[in-house]
Amino acid sequence: MWNQIKILREEYINQRITDSIDYEKFCMISIVYNSSKIEGCSLSETDTKVLLENNITAKGKPLTDHLMVKDHYNAFLMLKEGAKEKRKLSIDFIKEISSIVMKSTGSKVSTISGDFDTSKGDLRLAQVYVDIKYFPDFSKVPKLLQQLVDNVNNRIDSIQGDEIIKLSADIHYNFVNIHPFGDGNGRTARLLMNYIQLYHKEPLIKIFTEDRAAYIDALNETENKEDLDIFRNFICLQQIKFYEAELEKFNKRKSGFSLLF
Repeated sequence: MWNQIKILREEYINQRITDSIDYEKFCMISIVYNSSKIEGCSLSETDTKVLLENNITAKGKPLTDHLMVKDHYNAFLMLKEGAKEKRKLSIDFIKEISSIVMKSTGSKVSTISGDFDTSKGDLRLAQVYVDIKYFPDFSKVPKLLQQLVDNVNNRIDSIQGDEIIKLSADIHYNFVNIHPFGDGNGRTARLLMNYIQLYHKEPLIKIFTEDRAAYIDALNETENKEDLDIFRNFICLQQIKFYEAELEKFNKRKSGFSLLF
């Protein structure tokens, strides 16, 4: 698997696919579509592209879904600039990302422990339960986030090759299991994963919406078995799927184009 991704990555880079006009923008739009779809967004990939390129909404679809997509894309653009500046992670940086992700769809939450605002990147002040698990008590979130930030910052400049995508998987897995915010944790985790890729000028990682069940299973199995390689391997397979799809599309051009009359 890891040898296969090396071969495909080399072919992908050597073909200079990324030199195509607006290629990175279209990759980012596709990633935003898939990431938002995983969270239940109703917009299609075409809807997402038309919205982000032309500011045209999809007829009959919820306003909140459009706002979610636009905020997600804006957070991606912010990360792209941060990566160019080689900005190191911090809790404040992560809160800034979350505040953009949730800018239009977040809200103030009142709890027995106090109020927090998901649209402003506030850390949660309440317990969170999703599907089959409880996430860490909110009182532990700042310390866990700081440990994650320190670990990533200690590794980010010294890694190369496979270690880059492994760090991307690691930050994704650990962040989503800290679940530091009241909402938007999945989208933020996937953005942080791609921040590592952007930081190292590596191809972006897409988690395909059709693989949502396998994605959740990989997260749960990694935790149950306490084995990071499970989630790392899942991310590796997603990237292999991405490379193969892009190379197939690129190679189809060799067959040429025939006019139809």
